Amino acid sequence: MPHATTDDGVKLYYEETGAGDAVLFIHEFADDYRGWEPQIRHFSRRYRCIVYNARGYPPSDVPPSPSSYSQMRAVGDALAVLDHLSIEKAHIVGLSMGGFCALHFGLNHPGRAISLVVGCCGYGAQADKREQFRDEALTTADSFESIGMAKTAERYALGPTRVQYQNKDPRGWREFAEHLAEHSAKGSANTMRGVQAERPSLYDLVDDMAKLAVPTLIISGDEDEPCLEPSLLMKRLIPSAGLVFLPLTGHAINLEEPDAFNRAVQDFLTAVEHDSWGPRDPRSQIASITGMK
Repeated sequence: MPHATTDDGVKLYYEETGAGDAVLFIHEFADDYRGWEPQIRHFSRRYRCIVYNARGYPPSDVPPSPSSYSQMRAVGDALAVLDHLSIEKAHIVGLSMGGFCALHFGLNHPGRAISLVVGCCGYGAQADKREQFRDEALTTADSFESIGMAKTAERYALGPTRVQYQNKDPRGWREFAEHLAEHSAKGSANTMRGVQAERPSLYDLVDDMAKLAVPTLIISGDEDEPCLEPSLLMKRLIPSAGLVFLPLTGHAINLEEPDAFNRAVQDFLTAVEHDSWGPRDPRSQIASITGMK
């Protein structure tokens, strides 16, 4: 099995397909590298596509301590995969936990990113939701270890932003739920405690986002309530950001609406490749509504 080794010695399983400019896909908490299959089948026709499992997700290593997991560790792991494959720059595509990683990757390593796709990013970001999200993340972590992966996954897969997928595509949702149930209980618990519960709020990154010049696509489902306001925040702050909301869609947008997701990302990558994705025109940001006053 191919593995990349991080600076702290963790081995990360990866796969790559296709040729061309590199696209690195970073998975969400409830999924793994297999969840990007609808994207790999599409984008590998034109790009060198790389998927990998985060630490804590076998066949990647599962470090035993929560201290080995953090937002910046996740960014370092993405960088380690690129370094292992001798890729200088890549399009970085992330969903949810992976979306946070993509954003932080751009903020910390802008020279290594051709572009950023920040998907379904925002859980726990708002000030009035911060403690609620942290409490739920820690409760979920305890559940993985106390009642096991299978029972916890069954409930987690039916969260308020997951039922949209179940309603549209029961077969696809069942496969997603089965993949989730196969994850490591220890790895999932440690990821919840070290990454999810402790990552900084987007609202603490406003100054950094205002300086981000990497072309950025923000994409979410319009029924993914925890991501709506944070998506607008990122759109308003990041000068190079565009925003897409997929209608009547929940959290797992790349699986729930793969054609719409792929089309939006493909249009974005094509615009970036043709240097037609620029910063927002400052004339659009004046206080006047009509421009007449």
